[in-house]
Amino acid sequence: MPTPEFPFSAVTGQEQYKLALVLVAINPAIGGVLVSGPRGTAKSTLARGLAQITAEQRKFVTLPLGASEEMLVGTLDLQKVLDRQQVEFHPGLLAKADQGILYVDEVNLLADNLVDLLLDVSASGVNRIERDGISHEHAARFILLGTMNPDEGELRPQLLDRFGLLVEIDSNYSAEERVAIVERREAFDLDPEAFAARQAGQQQQLRQRIEQATARLDQVACSAALRLDIANRCMAAAVDGMRADIVWHRAAQAHAAWQGRTEIEIEDLDAVAALVLGHRRNDDSAGGQSPPMPRRESGQEATAATADSASSGDWGSMAPVQQRTAAQSLFSVSAIEAPTGSVHRIDDFARGTGIGARGTGHARRFGRQLDWFQTLVSNRGCWPLQRLIRRRQATAQPRLHLVLLDTSASTLQNNRFADAKAVIVELAQRAYLAREQLTILGFGNQRVQTLLPRKRAPRALRQLLDGIEAGGGTPLLEVIQQAARYRDSLLRQQPGLRIDNYLVTDGKSAVALEQLTPIGQTLLIDIEDSRVKRGRGVDIARALDAIYCPLPVSPLLA
Repeated sequence: MPTPEFPFSAVTGQEQYKLALVLVAINPAIGGVLVSGPRGTAKSTLARGLAQITAEQRKFVTLPLGASEEMLVGTLDLQKVLDRQQVEFHPGLLAKADQGILYVDEVNLLADNLVDLLLDVSASGVNRIERDGISHEHAARFILLGTMNPDEGELRPQLLDRFGLLVEIDSNYSAEERVAIVERREAFDLDPEAFAARQAGQQQQLRQRIEQATARLDQVACSAALRLDIANRCMAAAVDGMRADIVWHRAAQAHAAWQGRTEIEIEDLDAVAALVLGHRRNDDSAGGQSPPMPRRESGQEATAATADSASSGDWGSMAPVQQRTAAQSLFSVSAIEAPTGSVHRIDDFARGTGIGARGTGHARRFGRQLDWFQTLVSNRGCWPLQRLIRRRQATAQPRLHLVLLDTSASTLQNNRFADAKAVIVELAQRAYLAREQLTILGFGNQRVQTLLPRKRAPRALRQLLDGIEAGGGTPLLEVIQQAARYRDSLLRQQPGLRIDNYLVTDGKSAVALEQLTPIGQTLLIDIEDSRVKRGRGVDIARALDAIYCPLPVSPLLA
């Protein structure tokens, strides 16, 4: 007998996550659940436990991280093509998940085109295949569950919005909860069958309650006043489109049914508000990330401090001061397109690059990238194959823009700190449109800090940047060393990631140049506001093997 899964009812804490899973079990039309949180927070345990308490004891299908599009949607049955010259469909994981639960761990590491495809089928309940000479469709109604660790990258907002509910969890358990978690885990590992048997009563109660709520769902009504309340709250949150309104109504309806009512009440709206709006609201341009540092001085005090310190030449002794982002950027960063490829010939076998090369991981990867239908057609039934045609790649190389922003006091001169922020706003807007990621590290006041953790470049960044202060000295060496460590860590996790570095500084640092080492493709944007540069921007760029780009001088000096 297979070892039983850890019971859903035995998981300690994570009440919001449990509620979200129960709601989609009652009404799968909500559109699935995305769970974001660190490792060791029962994300996958609860996902697997959901199958035990659903009314039909749904099957649980896992989509592996390395899955191909063919594995997901299905493809041509090559064996039958070669043996019988018949074109037949070979079902994929979507067909297997019909009437079950499809679970995707680390969904943020899945290719965007696969996530988009998943969400399309999840919303329509039908998988339509028009590829490889096949025209086929089949039912694919399932509960979609995705989990992710935000430290390993975010999903782009268009994909986030397609998940009905979002749960953001953390590991801030109380001491009592931690003890209970360890005790229950040890009891389960010691005797899984006995532990599951002790939880059977609670599991059955949950199952029956979900069955009753599902049967009651169609009877649950919503008043016109509450529908208007949903609309007003969605407008106040500045959500895009109408999906939030629809999901909110469905989730509130499921919550009312779960509570045994046939009328939606205000408490039902409140209970699911965070689950519906958490990943859709646009009213907070900081995006819930790294709040601005508190301002330490009033405007008049800051101005006086700036004048006194600047006049004495002692920039490093200044207390941190804010400068609002400039209205327009004086500098523009252009994007670079990635190459594509298509055809390999059979001669590649001799060089170990074709699908016949033995003992190489590339051979297996290349085999999955072939357009098998076009390959078979172009070879007109000949075997061995004489010409191999590779499928065009649907997604570009993932790209991260890593900005190192000088927040030392000397950048405040002539509002150059404000100009530097405007450059970053322009860069973020380009990255947002290209669906690329952005990280900002600030270095000033003798420390390095993360101003914006790695995430899809936000559409609006100005408010976050406005709150960032500048002051103190310039820890240039420390930020370069931290950026190198960060880069190495990311490339170990995601070898295909492209990282572009932007060092935005006035070059006024006493660092020994021989201590600086290159950190990859880097653009140094020199913000010193002077026709005759007194900083060391050019020398620093040379030490880092970076491209040097001076920011145009301010109009007063032009």
